[in-house]
Amino acid sequence: MRHDGEFHVGVYCRDAAVIAPSIGVVLGSGLGAFAETLEEMVETPYSAIPGWPASTAVGHPGKLVEGRIGDTKVIVLAGRAHLYEGYSAQQVTFGIRELHRRGVSGVVLTNAAGGINEKYRPGDLVLISDHINLLGTNPLTGPNNDALGPRFPDMTEAYSREYREIAKRVGHELGIVLEEGIYAATPGPSYETPAEIRYMRAIGADLVGMSTVPETIAANHLGMKVLAISCVTNAAAGILPQKLVHEEVLETGARVRDTLVNLLRSVLPKL
Repeated sequence: MRHDGEFHVGVYCRDAAVIAPSIGVVLGSGLGAFAETLEEMVETPYSAIPGWPASTAVGHPGKLVEGRIGDTKVIVLAGRAHLYEGYSAQQVTFGIRELHRRGVSGVVLTNAAGGINEKYRPGDLVLISDHINLLGTNPLTGPNNDALGPRFPDMTEAYSREYREIAKRVGHELGIVLEEGIYAATPGPSYETPAEIRYMRAIGADLVGMSTVPETIAANHLGMKVLAISCVTNAAAGILPQKLVHEEVLETGARVRDTLVNLLRSVLPKL
């Protein structure tokens, strides 16, 4: 907990969370600043939690942060694991199952994404309304645990319409424009080619990234509601005459820090 601007590192206990949360948040590349704004903050490095895959990507701190926004209990995953780090789809969704184990019934996923839709500009925040799984894998492959969810979970409303409507109302109140779009997930780590981006546009994608979809599938399997917010950090390959670099992703994330923090702090208590 914070005392005079400092915090204590939490000791992991498998049987009980330090704070029983009501809402979970997963923070993407360069978007970790939100976790530092929680009151009564307690953090635990992923390395202290048995079985949790390490986050090796730049911009992913790799820690679980528990705290509050007013009376709302929140648990934040500051950083995630990706398929391109060598993990399986089951491993990259470990955090979602841990949130569920701790009593979380709704989760907000954030990510950095490339903008395929040409109306998007770097720094825009987009609510994901649906996704296209181009990862070639699924976190539910293998034996199903019927105690956790059905063998064939419905994905008709993978991203909660109710949560999106709440986010749009809050965004309007804050003066934040929130578009909606369809997110295509690719395994990475190489960025997409211009031809691949033309293909994704043809099949209906507005955004492209390397995460979020496995977490969304796992959350729906567990009966958790999902809100997903993409920060458009760059135009996708071939849209502008320039190369893609990860530094641009981190720089744009830093630029929209305050906007995203304000949105999350206002949205989460209403979910």
